[in-house]
Amino acid sequence: MEDFKDSPTALVADVDCTTEGQPLCEKHGVQGYPSIKYGDVSELKDYNGGRTYDDLKKFAEESLGPTCGPGENLGLCDAEMKTKIENYVKMSPGKLEGKIRNTIKNYEVEMPVMKKVLAWQQQQEGGKGEL
Repeated sequence: MEDFKDSPTALVADVDCTTEGQPLCEKHGVQGYPSIKYGDVSELKDYNGGRTYDDLKKFAEESLGPTCGPGENLGLCDAEMKTKIENYVKMSPGKLEGKIRNTIKNYEVEMPVMKKVLAWQQQQEGGKGEL
């Protein structure tokens, strides 16, 4: 971790999920120890590669770096994503939080119902397709 101590773009952290770090670990879905996560702090991913320092350093050098997002990384986005992000940035935090809640509701509540109805419709048409 010493190699990244003063890095302006990389954070390597050690969190004890059995003590003060427990809420952070729960938030990011840590279920086993040791766990290694990487990526944007708003969307951490599980690392499943080698565990030696050399393995981790090679993974970081080959796979990690800035990604498309608001602010200084907007230039890394394709045109479609750039437009989406620009529209979201114009929204107030409250409006954006409401949009997120609505999207979650559509995904968790509406989509399963729509899939059931679609499967039923396809069955009524002669058994076409299963979901």
